[in-house]
Amino acid sequence: MEFIATAAFGLEGLVKQELQNLGFEAKAEPGGARFSGGMVDAFKANLWLACADRVMWVLAEEEVTTFDALFELVKAIPWEKHLPPDAAFPVSGHCARSQLMSISDCQSITKKAMVERMKQRYNTPWFRETGPAFPVSVTLHRDRARIALDTSGEALNRRGFRTYVGEAPIRETLAAAMLRLSGWKPDQPLHDPCCGSGTLLMEAAFLAANRASGLDRTFIMESWPGADSQACRQIREEARAVFRPQDIPAVSGSDISPEALALCRKHLRQAGLHDQVRVYEADLRQLKLNVEKPFFIANPPYGERIGDRKAADRLAGDFGGLLARHPGARLAVISASPSFERHIRRKANSRRRLYNGRLECEFLVF
Repeated sequence: MEFIATAAFGLEGLVKQELQNLGFEAKAEPGGARFSGGMVDAFKANLWLACADRVMWVLAEEEVTTFDALFELVKAIPWEKHLPPDAAFPVSGHCARSQLMSISDCQSITKKAMVERMKQRYNTPWFRETGPAFPVSVTLHRDRARIALDTSGEALNRRGFRTYVGEAPIRETLAAAMLRLSGWKPDQPLHDPCCGSGTLLMEAAFLAANRASGLDRTFIMESWPGADSQACRQIREEARAVFRPQDIPAVSGSDISPEALALCRKHLRQAGLHDQVRVYEADLRQLKLNVEKPFFIANPPYGERIGDRKAADRLAGDFGGLLARHPGARLAVISASPSFERHIRRKANSRRRLYNGRLECEFLVF
């Protein structure tokens, strides 16, 4: 069985590395990384991947330029081997740079082809779709169609402990990627001076403690009749056994907003980190830590979504002062501002293009 762990642009290589660390042979490609295995392997990937969006089971791929060709591609898939007669099979779609650009038409044709195939195999004219859900994805990119089943259900950034994202959200998958790209080591004190709802802090704590990202949530594939529930349960228990909360290092955060801190503390409680991650109210302009060579990481306001650009530029300058007050410190920051380096008055040691949602950003390390 072939799977693709989908990922945001720029994170494909990280997801490939995560899969290799789990023991899979993986190959990065635009939009994710591919690997092979069985359904138990798909469960393991869902459980452990920190930077991927979903794990998709690829059922068919082929170049198609007409709706008739798409219909025949979908109809040729042995759906009766994968879906029980009462299965719910919602269809989602995405089209880019293809002759077939109507997403709704591609979804409709995919659904129709599935029904036609299963009507013949199950000898029934109607499907009530009252059973377990098998989300179907039809993706067309440069005239190549991919038909896949979503084994994850809710996106993998839904770890299960963050209930409200706040004003300037960052997905857990992007936060996990920032930490891995930053060069931070768990033996270094880490501080987020714009901690907001606490996503970076929680991802840092769990990275250091070797916690599987999906440890406390379920995946839609677990409801499928063919899932080996005993094997999945064993893999989850093995992940729980290697989780080392006692290894969480000095991780802390601060913010100028009392409302943001209240939300952050709520999320830390829900994640079981309220006794291990300290957060407090502080203005970045006066922030001074009593530790040597701290590692700062931040997702500050960009100006596009909250506040204004001038305020965001002033904040970028304030990061320069933060580094000046902490000799030997490092800073990893994601920003949509093309002039962040000019305002901080430093040249980044490394930079990488990433996307925060649809917003193109630079990830800079000073």
